[in-house]
This record gives sequence, C-alpha cells and structure tokens, in this order.
Amino acid sequence: KKLNQSGAGSSYGSRFHRNRRRFCAPECLILSPTRELAMQIHKEAEKFSYRTPLATVCVYGGEDIRRQVDLLKRGCDICIATPGRLDDLISRRRISMSKIRYLCFDEADRMLDMGFEPQIRQIIHESDMPDKEHRQTLMFSATFPKIIQKLAQDFLREYVFLSVGRVGATCSLITQKLQYAEDSKKKDALIRVLPKCSGLTLIFVERKKSADYLTEWLYEKGWEAVSIHGDRSQDQRRMALDAFKTGRCPILVATDVAARGLDIDNVTDVINYDMPSSIDTYVHRIGRTGRRGNLGTSITFINERNRNVLHDLFHSLRENKQETPDWFVKLYRSSGTLRTSYRSNSRFGAADVRQTERNANVPLGKAQVGLSGGGKIKGGNDGWGDDGEAEDGGWGAADADGGWGNPAEEAKTVEGDGWDSD
Repeated sequence: KKLNQSGAGSSYGSRFHRNRRRFCAPECLILSPTRELAMQIHKEAEKFSYRTPLATVCVYGGEDIRRQVDLLKRGCDICIATPGRLDDLISRRRISMSKIRYLCFDEADRMLDMGFEPQIRQIIHESDMPDKEHRQTLMFSATFPKIIQKLAQDFLREYVFLSVGRVGATCSLITQKLQYAEDSKKKDALIRVLPKCSGLTLIFVERKKSADYLTEWLYEKGWEAVSIHGDRSQDQRRMALDAFKTGRCPILVATDVAARGLDIDNVTDVINYDMPSSIDTYVHRIGRTGRRGNLGTSITFINERNRNVLHDLFHSLRENKQETPDWFVKLYRSSGTLRTSYRSNSRFGAADVRQTERNANVPLGKAQVGLSGGGKIKGGNDGWGDDGEAEDGGWGAADADGGWGNPAEEAKTVEGDGWDSD
C-alpha cells in the first residue's frame, strides 16, 4: 500500500506491471473512482505498453457498452475501469476476473468509502477473482484516513506501507490564500480575484446546480467558462475538459468529480468557491495545481458557515507554513470548535495504522521491540480521535442551512456530486 503527496504522480505509479494476453480475462485490473481519471490512466497505460503485445482497454459508464464489449473481445491484458461499469460487464459474463494477478486502486481512500465499498466487495469477493493470497494488490492515494486503512486490510495480505513525501500535506509549491466572503458576496469576490489569475483556473463548488449557475453567470460577465459535474453526459464532460486543457475556455467550474487525480497542464490557480467540509477533499482539490515542479496558487472563500472544518484547516495551514490571516485566527477561535481529530502525521493516514495499534497495546518501554519484532498485530485504539466522528470522504459540505450541526448529519443532506458509481 503506497501513499503519495498530492501531485507526486501516484496516478502514474500503478501502470508498470506487465502481463500476457488473455482473451477477456485480463491479468491487471486498475480501478478508478471517476471516468475522467480512468481515461487519463488508460492514456498513460497505452504509452507504457507501446510496441508490446499488451492490450489495454478502458471501460466506464456513460458510453455505449457494446463498443466496450467489442474492445474486450479483441483481447485485454490491462483493464482500467470504474466500479459500476465493470460490475455490469461481469454480471453479463463479458469479462472474467479469473486471471487477475495485479489489482490496483487509484485514489484508494475514495474507492473504499461508503459510496463505493459495496461495489468493490461485489467485484472482488463475488466474482471469480483470485483471493488476496494469489494476487498482488496495490493502493495509491495522497490521503488515507485510519478508518479506511482498516477497511483496506480486507483486500490486502501482509502489506508494505510506503510513503512518498509528506502524506496528506499540500505541495510546498502551492501558495494557499484565504479570503473572507459571505455567501451573498462570493460572486463579487470572485470577479476581483479572476483578473489576477495568470493561467488556467479551476473553480470548485459543492453542488451541481451551483456549477451550472456560476458558469452561466461568468459567461454573462464576459469570462469564457465551462462546467463539469456528475449530471453531465460523457460527451459534455469530455468536451468541457478538452476546452479547458487547450485554453479555449480558461475557467473550469467543477464539483469534486474533478478533485482527484486529474493531471492538467498549466493550472495555475485553484479557487474553492465553496469550502469542502473535509480537509482531505481540500488537499486533493488544491493539488490540481503546483504539479511537476510548477508554482501554483489556491484561494479559498471562508465564512462562518464553514465552522465544521475551521479546526482542521487552521492546523493544516500552520503545519504547511502558510499564512493565517488575523481575521481567520479570530474566526477559528470564536467558532467554539471543539474537534480534536487533527493530529500531525495521522489525520491523513501518514502512519501505518498497524503501527499505531501496536503502540496502543504494547506497554511503554516495549514499544520499540514491538515495532521491530514482527508478529501478529492486535487491535486497539486507532488514534484517529473520537470513535463516533464521521469521516466525510469528500462527499460535500454542510447543507444549505449553514452547517452548524453534526458534520456526519450534514453530509447526509448534501446533493451528490456525481462520482461514477455506474
């Protein structure tokens, strides 16, 4: 299991395994939470398999399944898929998992949260896929909360935990800025910010309707903008991304369907028009800029309605040596936030949960022996904070009433952002 700092290339690291051709029975399966990320992985896999006998096929929802079945019939060694479409193909007996030797999860924490876990278990446990003792399983993500690590153990055997960079931290090449803006004043703040953006600009909102509305409003104000979210057809999503990547429309308004893994050149600015309720989602969002050695800037609009994330955001900014304006410090202190879940190197799963459990169960003075002595790992406190606290997992922010209640209850009321279950 491997964790990478956002922007460190985790989406590309899962593509190096080679296998031999099997008719409709691939040896390597790469699972992705979104169609766009699946297509991006497929593009890179084709580069690595160029002039080799390996055949790569990408299957995802929103496209004609008959065309994808035809591609599978020609032979498939490496299959890149979203869970819903793959589950459909398995149920139709169009693809077999019996030859899988390498199973890869990109954005593994998102793949294993409450939205995808049932489908993942269906694919792995209910199909003819070899069990974990007879395959190699790889998981990649920039964040990996402890509770998701525990879920991941169901699919792994005696795994190696590898961290690259400071896991969960934002890239040091990104300058993070905060701006206070009441909801009714956000559009005015956005108009003041946009002229200072020098390249492609990605604007994140929480709701699909907000993405469409803001795009139309920007167009009326003379800004070329396109939007992408889960209610868009696959052709609309593809055209919007192409227009953004080529610079024809230098502004892309998106829900969190574009928050993870997408690697787009020349994105200089990320604007959190709506601050997410999960600090993990914040890290993934701003990780769309500052990639491959380039500088980037993130601007986040904050007000009292973001109370449930102020604690985590404050400590994240401090840890990454980013400026915390006086007004934000006052807002944080006056919010009355009592959450204590944020801990350096643990909030994002930068530490192996097995090591944390071992330390919790080994008497003081024997902990070092436990760390190096191997053997079975006993259960214990995962060091993740209050056991009753829900992990948001990037599903959205608080509801329209303001988000002053229980974050777990708020997450249930949020309109979905269109992650690809199909």
